[in-house]
Amino acid sequence: MNNRQAVDIETMNNPPASGSSSLPRRGQGVAGLVGRWILGGVFIYMGLTKALHPVDFLKVLRQYEMVESHVLLNLIAAALPWFEVLCGLLLLAGIAVRGSALLLLGMLIPFTLVVLKRALAIHAAKAIPFCAISFDCGCGGGAVVICHKLLENGFLMLLSLLLLTVRANRSSLRYDLLKSGQSGGK
Repeated sequence: MNNRQAVDIETMNNPPASGSSSLPRRGQGVAGLVGRWILGGVFIYMGLTKALHPVDFLKVLRQYEMVESHVLLNLIAAALPWFEVLCGLLLLAGIAVRGSALLLLGMLIPFTLVVLKRALAIHAAKAIPFCAISFDCGCGGGAVVICHKLLENGFLMLLSLLLLTVRANRSSLRYDLLKSGQSGGK
């Protein structure tokens, strides 16, 4: 690999800061790394919990009454947990970070709205204080207090947004694959 290729790889993965010190960029890298690990770990855990108990997950999905077709509902119950695990593993490895974060955000937003809708229906029907409402939302953690779940999902959405904005750093497998691909081609 010649010096020009090395500079191109370095510039692509770490663009020069425009008039700023390297500390904010380093801070972004650390925040992105920690965000990847947290979001990836949470989705691996939640996905595996659902995948290992597919019947329980299917029962919870039925309660939301979002899909009429039993075939489609079974397909969702079978595939969604493994999709969450895949996205979590990609985040931990640092591969397709923005794409994985975008997909997880695309799942978190409607899921959070559906959980909120169900909680509001319970609140209206039973006149229970909103933050006292507790039910199994299907996240893989069993019954949860709704206010805690909404805050948790909000935090996970913020982490997803963070990962959409920060650049990959050297601690991602993507960087290592790119670097080895460039040096192996010569």
